[in-house]
Amino acid sequence: MVTTSDNSSDIAPTFVDKWKRIVLGQPLTSEQLESERLSNPVALGALSPDAISSTAYGPEQIMIELLPRAGMAAFVLLLPIIGVILFILLLVSASYRGVVMTYARAGGSYMVARDNFGSRWAQIAAAALLIDYVVTAAVQPAAGTVAVVSAIPQLRPYHLELTIGVVILICVANLRGLRQSGRNFAIATYSFVIMITLTIVTGVVRELFWGLPRYDPQHIVGAVPVHQGGGLVMGATVLVVLRAFANGGTSLTGVEAISNTVNTFREPQGYNARRVLTLMAVILGFLLAGVAWLAVVTHATPYLDEYPSMLSEITRAVFGQGVTGNILYFLVQASSAAILFTGANTGFNGFPALASFVAEDQFLPRPLTKRGHRLVFSNGVITLAVLAVALLLVTGASVNRLVPFYAIGVFTAFAMAGFGMSRHHHTHRDRGWRRQMLANLSAGIMSAIVVGIFVVAKFTEGAWLVVVVFPFLVYGLIRLNQQYHAEASVLEMSRTERPELAEHARLRVFVFVDSVDLAEVEALRYGKGLHADELTAVHFVIDAEHAAQLQDRWQHFEHDTRLRVIDCPDRNLSRVAQELVLEVKRAYPDTKVTVLLPRRTYSALLGRLLHDRTADKMARAVSRIQGATAIIVPYDVESRIARADPDVLAERITRETADEAVMSCAEAD
Repeated sequence: MVTTSDNSSDIAPTFVDKWKRIVLGQPLTSEQLESERLSNPVALGALSPDAISSTAYGPEQIMIELLPRAGMAAFVLLLPIIGVILFILLLVSASYRGVVMTYARAGGSYMVARDNFGSRWAQIAAAALLIDYVVTAAVQPAAGTVAVVSAIPQLRPYHLELTIGVVILICVANLRGLRQSGRNFAIATYSFVIMITLTIVTGVVRELFWGLPRYDPQHIVGAVPVHQGGGLVMGATVLVVLRAFANGGTSLTGVEAISNTVNTFREPQGYNARRVLTLMAVILGFLLAGVAWLAVVTHATPYLDEYPSMLSEITRAVFGQGVTGNILYFLVQASSAAILFTGANTGFNGFPALASFVAEDQFLPRPLTKRGHRLVFSNGVITLAVLAVALLLVTGASVNRLVPFYAIGVFTAFAMAGFGMSRHHHTHRDRGWRRQMLANLSAGIMSAIVVGIFVVAKFTEGAWLVVVVFPFLVYGLIRLNQQYHAEASVLEMSRTERPELAEHARLRVFVFVDSVDLAEVEALRYGKGLHADELTAVHFVIDAEHAAQLQDRWQHFEHDTRLRVIDCPDRNLSRVAQELVLEVKRAYPDTKVTVLLPRRTYSALLGRLLHDRTADKMARAVSRIQGATAIIVPYDVESRIARADPDVLAERITRETADEAVMSCAEAD
């Protein structure tokens, strides 16, 4: 039976609970998750800032590479390079249109790679995206600060502090919940699109009828040096063009964001995600081409210290120095700062969701799968914020120093998605599969070429760090998976063998269970030995599907101990455990209540990382009630791994992995 506890008013909230309510708002229940879906207009604004905001720095990053080596020929090369980038945008967008329709669940290229190449190969996509999300959460606020300081030079000494502060604010906004942060971020996106469109249209009109003013890059104090010579012949070598293209490739980061969060859309999720993806690509292409054309016409030039931004110079040239011009200039800079700051939200949307999927597959720590106070993956949000702040501290929040870390991860994910979808179409051969496979294969091949270009062209400028870290991250993910399988193999019972539980009778004992394994059997044995008047196993429902599987497994082993299932809609296990004990104490005032909590103990170092301490929290909560006792019954998994026969253990892990693969294929079919 499933019951819902309603005695929450009798339990005083803890100090931490009070602060959560103040900072994050009232907790949401699991049933409210469905209401946290985004409409298409909000989704476009909330999920596309990373991609659309790259308009503010993409062309500038190209010119930073070209001007010192190609001279004034840089303005001739800019538009062709942007044209190649837009062609890749077309291929990638076409590829991901298929991804969001075929894989309506969030996860993007990770899910594509996992279903078509297996879980281990999928870790390449996982590592690529995780790195990209961390860099996104650092680059976007850093570029946003450049926009602010371009308009308000007095803030230059506080560039790093402002950037870190923005990361923390976005972190808190996401901890408050998807719907609240999504609507606010959408406003920033639409404001930027409107202001940059106005800038482009005004610039085109002025150039056609009156002519736009033009900067002289060779005589601007503080600008990047301009190569003196034959430009296209002497300066613009193949490597220079490749480096410029690699820098400009950062304009496509964020295109994958929609495929990684398809589950945030309203039904039908696939169709809505495809519409938003297409519209985002069209907007990005238009803005990118427009800003690049204005840069060529005005000869806007980047500066060595990154201030003012090239977009700032373009805006000044287009709107002039009058009262109206100054107002429009500040509006453009404000909207640029807003979308760049909120562009970090792409990372905060994607990283926690992706980390939860990888953790569900047992390649990342399990705490990353848990939804927190406001139905978001709080542990993932906080982890991303910490990593992004660390990266900003190391690089001094310099956009130029962050860019070399950027595109390798996202284009690797593009390639995995393209190749994975090609294999999917070749395997299933649905209607029009040849055309779709050609589009996906083209996107995969082109993305793989871009990864190679980026590694070669930017290796000495910082990309070497990603090249070194990448394989270690993939190895770490696989190693964690092996650890989880080793632990599960030790805990696993025979599927046909009945556990032997000693028969004792005589006190009121609850055994809190979350699975049927040897740790749970050990706790029940302990409960039998207490000679309780009543011994009851209790499972608190957070995941209805898991609860149903537990009840089936409980019946399979024919436990003579009754299993009571209690609903826990807000996932606050400590509170619902307190309510259960209080309910018994009210009904039986003279009864001593003992709660047994099985705890699987692991290695001191990895155990803290890979597993949470829920049993400790629940034990502390129950122990606060007079007349109640909480006992943690440990089951040492680590020592049993050490004592287990390596060949037998390896055989079990191989069998379990094969079983999981068969189940995944069956579900996919």
